[in-house]
Amino acid sequence: MSNSKKSTAFRILRRLVLTFYKRYELVGIENLPKEPAIIVGNHSQMHGPLACELFFPGERRIWCAGQMMNADEVQDYAYHDFWPYKPKYIQWFYKLLSYAIVPLSVCIFNNAHTIGVYHDTRIISTFRNTIRAMENGENIIIFPEHDQSYNHILCDFQTKFVDTARFYYKKTGKDAPFVPLYIAPKLKKMYLGKPIFFDHETPIEQERNRICSYLMEQITDIACSLPEHTVVPYLNISPKLYHTNIAGGHET
Repeated sequence: MSNSKKSTAFRILRRLVLTFYKRYELVGIENLPKEPAIIVGNHSQMHGPLACELFFPGERRIWCAGQMMNADEVQDYAYHDFWPYKPKYIQWFYKLLSYAIVPLSVCIFNNAHTIGVYHDTRIISTFRNTIRAMENGENIIIFPEHDQSYNHILCDFQTKFVDTARFYYKKTGKDAPFVPLYIAPKLKKMYLGKPIFFDHETPIEQERNRICSYLMEQITDIACSLPEHTVVPYLNISPKLYHTNIAGGHET
């Protein structure tokens, strides 16, 4: 969406965030293919999508929960997905907050560089919009973690986002690259790893497992190769429970 089509409220919000949110440096841009790529990263709570919206270079689209784009779905999704691990004595606050953020959510997610993702029949629109964006030369950024532990860096990946490459091959005859991305909010940096390419001749279930395993391993390796720092996890848990990138390490 061009700036001319973005709402005034969104442009004001974006300017405010840029004022207070420290700029991220992108490391490893030489690993970004010239052709449109599917970039897959750790969610790092709000930091992954926010950093990519504000600071990732070039044309890109970020997969986001489609419920956050629809006013009648925001409250239920936000309350149950964002804050399920908050203490019971304060859950009333997050219940109220989930109602309060509805207009803000609709404004942000319908004006940012987003593609809505659904887990019902509307998933067809997700793949259709994704392939169209890639045909237009845009990169796709996906944060596929879900509520299941993988290691001290990541939660496990949902795998069916890999099907994007299958549809892309059917439309273009090209095997799409997948690029690992590690978001390090405490370092204010984003790190790109080396890509892996989809193989259209391999059964899709094997490709899902192969590509997701590679991406999770590469993101972990990137994180563990860096100076010691606190990893901001996918789950919205107490900061006291955060790990460092050193296996077995906790924030002190």
